[in-house]
Amino acid sequence: MIYIAIVDDKKSLCSTLKEKITRYENYEVLFTAENGKAFLETMKEARKTIEPDVVLMDIDMPVMDGIDAVAEGKLRFPKTKYLMLTIFDEDEKIFNAIKAGADGYLLKDEPIDKIKEAIDNLLNNEGVSMSPSIARKVLNLLSHSEQHFKKSEKKQSENEYNLTGREKDILTLLVDGFEYKEIAQKLGLSPNTIRNHVTKIYTKLHVTSKIQAVKVMKGR
Repeated sequence: MIYIAIVDDKKSLCSTLKEKITRYENYEVLFTAENGKAFLETMKEARKTIEPDVVLMDIDMPVMDGIDAVAEGKLRFPKTKYLMLTIFDEDEKIFNAIKAGADGYLLKDEPIDKIKEAIDNLLNNEGVSMSPSIARKVLNLLSHSEQHFKKSEKKQSENEYNLTGREKDILTLLVDGFEYKEIAQKLGLSPNTIRNHVTKIYTKLHVTSKIQAVKVMKGR
């Protein structure tokens, strides 16, 4: 038997969803709740007997919304899966639901067969279930996050050795294969000044030669 809980502040929707789900063999709705707080309170009692395998969770509810309920539920009842079932496909709500630990994210206008399929996938560990429009948004979010991470990582790498702006310029030219005289001409400095800067760079990079400095920076 697969046990389900439904959390939504709209009683008519809860009733309709419950009626549709229980048409399937071996599916039983243990309880419904009108908000996240009521859900957590009901779960305290449910765990004494039978906890739901999957919770169909709305996002926008009074008292406690679905995102906070999932975050709390994940801590208290880690065996239960949480499938967001909502009208929202806003980037921020999707991102926050995923951070809270939601196991899937479907829009409410998905047919009941799709919802059942998502529940089965969660219970069989066959990946995260999402509506197509949600999946596209998640891919965009992940792509932007990765780009931001790479930029932060690059900046951190450059600052890791506490190089000054001038030292970074000189080191970049060294890595690109330019000689001291060429670097001096490009930066409008004397070769002697370049040598002094390079000495400081070597000290900060803990190297003793141009080859070693290039290896350090290219290896990052």
